[in-house]
Amino acid sequence: MEPERQRSGRTLKKGRKRSRIPSKLVGAAEAMRSRWDLEEKQQPVAKKARLSTILFAENCEITHGQLCELLKYAVLGKSSFPKPSWCQLFHQNHLNNVVVFILQGLSQLHFYKFYLEFGFLRKAFKHKFRLPPPSSDFLADIIGLQKKQIIGNLPKAMEGFPNCENFVPTKCNGSVTDNSPLFGLDCEMCLTSKGRELTRISLVAEGGSCVMDELVKPDNKIVDYLTSFSGITKKILNPVTTKLKDVQRQLKMLLPPDAVLVGHSLDLDLRALKMIHPYVIDTSLLYVRGHGRRFKLKFLAKAILGKDIQCPDRLGHDATEDARTTLELARYFLKYGPKKIAELNLEALSSHQESQEPRNTAELVQQLNTSVLECLDSVGQKLLFLTREADASALSSSPNCQTIKCLSNKEVLEQARVEIPLFPFSIVQFSFEPFSPNLTEEMKKRIKIKWTEMSTVYAGPFNKNCNLRALKRLFKSFGPVRSMTFVLETHQPHLCIQYEVLEAAQLAIESLDDILVEGSCIKVQRPVTELTLDCDTLVNELEQDSENRGTIYLSGVSETFKEHLFQQSSLFLGLEAVILPKDLKSGKQKRYCFLRFKTFSSAQRALSILTGKDWKLKGRHALTPRHLHSWLRGLPRESRLPGVRVIPPPLEQEALQMLKVDHPKIAAWHWGRKIGKLYHNLCSGTLCLILLPGTKSTHGSLSGLGLMGIKDEEESTTPNTCL
Repeated sequence: MEPERQRSGRTLKKGRKRSRIPSKLVGAAEAMRSRWDLEEKQQPVAKKARLSTILFAENCEITHGQLCELLKYAVLGKSSFPKPSWCQLFHQNHLNNVVVFILQGLSQLHFYKFYLEFGFLRKAFKHKFRLPPPSSDFLADIIGLQKKQIIGNLPKAMEGFPNCENFVPTKCNGSVTDNSPLFGLDCEMCLTSKGRELTRISLVAEGGSCVMDELVKPDNKIVDYLTSFSGITKKILNPVTTKLKDVQRQLKMLLPPDAVLVGHSLDLDLRALKMIHPYVIDTSLLYVRGHGRRFKLKFLAKAILGKDIQCPDRLGHDATEDARTTLELARYFLKYGPKKIAELNLEALSSHQESQEPRNTAELVQQLNTSVLECLDSVGQKLLFLTREADASALSSSPNCQTIKCLSNKEVLEQARVEIPLFPFSIVQFSFEPFSPNLTEEMKKRIKIKWTEMSTVYAGPFNKNCNLRALKRLFKSFGPVRSMTFVLETHQPHLCIQYEVLEAAQLAIESLDDILVEGSCIKVQRPVTELTLDCDTLVNELEQDSENRGTIYLSGVSETFKEHLFQQSSLFLGLEAVILPKDLKSGKQKRYCFLRFKTFSSAQRALSILTGKDWKLKGRHALTPRHLHSWLRGLPRESRLPGVRVIPPPLEQEALQMLKVDHPKIAAWHWGRKIGKLYHNLCSGTLCLILLPGTKSTHGSLSGLGLMGIKDEEESTTPNTCL
């Protein structure tokens, strides 16, 4: 159905034709594609480090552990550490530096509340993702530091893990004595769309007998079996029906009340099991080496027990063998004590062995507990940490970290200009005073209302005898409609249409405003309230957002659209992702999608083809980053009629009128601009992350936000930014 343009004399058509596979795209399109191919061949080919834009997580939420994966991979590369489970970093060896800016006290809510003020950050960084609410030690989590504690002769369990709210306790609450039974535990993991998940568990009793050896089917899609370490293959795991909850149930039944679990880097095994146990012995901490590093289990087995494990002729590790070995190492330590271990001089023995053999960095760093600091230490480098005096964390006490404590954010910035070029990896932390909990809660409500109002349009006037069914079909052609109601308070009827996505509302305005529909020239516009006064400016800035510039929105797609698209893939250069949203209740594919391209020019070319006469689709450039859709759905639903005033609380009005330098709105503009200037001084090939960790309040925690990019990775697509 098409609207009638005033000049054309066309009438509104009733009904619509079934879409078909395009068949007349050869002539002009092929000529255009040949020209594009020629242009690309003329460009000099130079390898640059670059990031993919595809996030595996459905809601684009990246855990602190996954951030740590990326940072470790950025430091040592694929020859030394597995690739991150949630993104692709190409040509890592062409990275020159890694810099992380932390804006302490700010969250994703602050970023979108003060979106226009964060000018540089939203235009310079194409890759954005949501972070979970902050943990007790955000820095330690993203660096991979473990809290280690040994009490008396028996190492005890850590007092819990970050983000372990859903972990299951083993219910072992008996008193530990010299006669308490020891159980060796070892787990193997694979890489899934949600991170690392359990694929095998082995539990060995103190006498050496294996009491449990189970293969486990992960809950999420497997993207890498990590066969070289786990020994698990697709063929082995296919017939398995045992799930994590089954293993948890078995363990709770098997372990006596005073059981002591023994393992090597046991915290990782318990994380994989999603269980908490009060009494453990971690052999990686018993036989600790200098600077907090850890010996490999294979080395300890040979040096202490004189046995060879994890032999290279085997496919992966034997979990039962590893569990039995940790048990023997624990019993050796308990029998002979630390003095005997010191006499063995394991550090010197390890150094001699490493000097005699080629350094197998891959096996060393594959240990999942390795922190970024340990990765840097393995290549003889240090981490730079710049922070305010009051915000120094446990990270500042590490010997592998050069910590510079400053008196103010301004001093942090000045030191960063001087020190960053001297270090391969830097963390620069700024700290800001967040809103009070009450003001934050009010701000969340107004963000939801503002987005709802921006996605709502009024259209009319229409004739009183207009074809309502045809009008509904017309407005639904631009995208999913949440509600559509007639407004009868006016002389002639109008329609109020609330769309699910902002792109649909904007497309309706651009396509139908001042158009003849059934003999009436209609206006299509948003409600005018204090929350939408700057709407045109905001929409324009959203379109210029670096993440949105390579993405297009399409409405009217069929269930077979993806198949049709790939059949004509030669016409769409640089296509990176096809995002097909589904209805949360029915699971059916919705009739709109987002296509993501490497460059703005590729997106522009695709849009012109797909909205042409052969494909019969409606579309425009995207306005909302992918993670934002999920976040907005999660905000509390606010119902109010457009036009009703939302007055900020008096305290916030006073804060806005005073315009204090440390107010989040001013801080967003001021420090975003300062970081922008510092970013432009970084060398080409620098991986840069901007992290807003999120905040906690009495009304609930706020999610964080991450932005990342590699300087000069895509010079042609990064918009020029005036600072």
